[in-house]
Amino acid sequence: MALAGTILGTEKKSSIIISNSTDVFEKGCFEIKSNFFEPRLVSWATFSPPKQLFIVSPTKEGTYPVVLFFHGFLLENKFYEDLLHHISSHGLILVAPQLYELIPPSGPEEIESAAEVINWLEEGLQPLINDLVNNNNKVVADLTTVALAGHSRGGKAAFALALGKSEVKCNLKFSVLVGVDPVEGSSMRNRTEPHILTYVPRSLDLCIPVAVIGTGLGSERRKPYMPACAPDGLNHAEFFNECKPPCAYFVAKDFGHMDMLVDRPGGIDGAIANCMCKNGTSPRDLMRRSVGGILVAFLRAYVGGDHKDLAAIVGDPTLAPTTLDPVNFVPA
Repeated sequence: MALAGTILGTEKKSSIIISNSTDVFEKGCFEIKSNFFEPRLVSWATFSPPKQLFIVSPTKEGTYPVVLFFHGFLLENKFYEDLLHHISSHGLILVAPQLYELIPPSGPEEIESAAEVINWLEEGLQPLINDLVNNNNKVVADLTTVALAGHSRGGKAAFALALGKSEVKCNLKFSVLVGVDPVEGSSMRNRTEPHILTYVPRSLDLCIPVAVIGTGLGSERRKPYMPACAPDGLNHAEFFNECKPPCAYFVAKDFGHMDMLVDRPGGIDGAIANCMCKNGTSPRDLMRRSVGGILVAFLRAYVGGDHKDLAAIVGDPTLAPTTLDPVNFVPA
């Protein structure tokens, strides 16, 4: 039976579900609310975010860890709605900025935009949480436990921020890093700046726990004349190979690079997402629950101090809704 618990033995405690069984792949017990918040280009909008944000939060009174989630190349934050809802239902606040609209910026420009959002959180996030859940500061964002996560190029951006690659210094410290099928370019000749991968094992100078979640089909071409969305040498395998312990690695063998998105992403961006990458044939819900569950288990372990769920998944990957192969965990 899942029990509501507390983490971080400090006066300001954080709410998260601590369980005696692995419930992370099912919807959590927290009721949640979500909404989009647009930048307002007026002087009185003190708490206006620098970028459009999609925020998901539990509504029950408590203090919750915060996860920043960065979208992939040419994708919209709303495409991750189902995934982020699953994660938040386990007692986490999700903040997903839309870092750019139609025309993607350079890699460094994208990272600077992400850093700007991070530095806005201290003063700007809590008023938006209050507006979202309408309960007068009873739902509190714990900014001492900020986790970085991202998909595809957004996963690479999360790595870059954790490595201190932004020109703008981030005011917050990060607790964990989760890369969801991270990619550093479309080919070895077309790597996105700044270059993160060194091709030296355990070389990334990261001082926080890292989980890398890859896809088995991401390195395969959808058509012979199309590039792979997550090519070998630039994808999850190399990112994990360069992480220092503690680090965890999970590959969803039968799913593709876009299979954690909503079932039918709309608009031009959605059409591109649907046709560019090789996809799995099973329902995407299985992939979303697998990715969301692994992220929740990893945060329970390294933010909450409860390793039961992570140990259960590593010990028996068949607990996940989809085939995880390979699975690797390197303790500190």
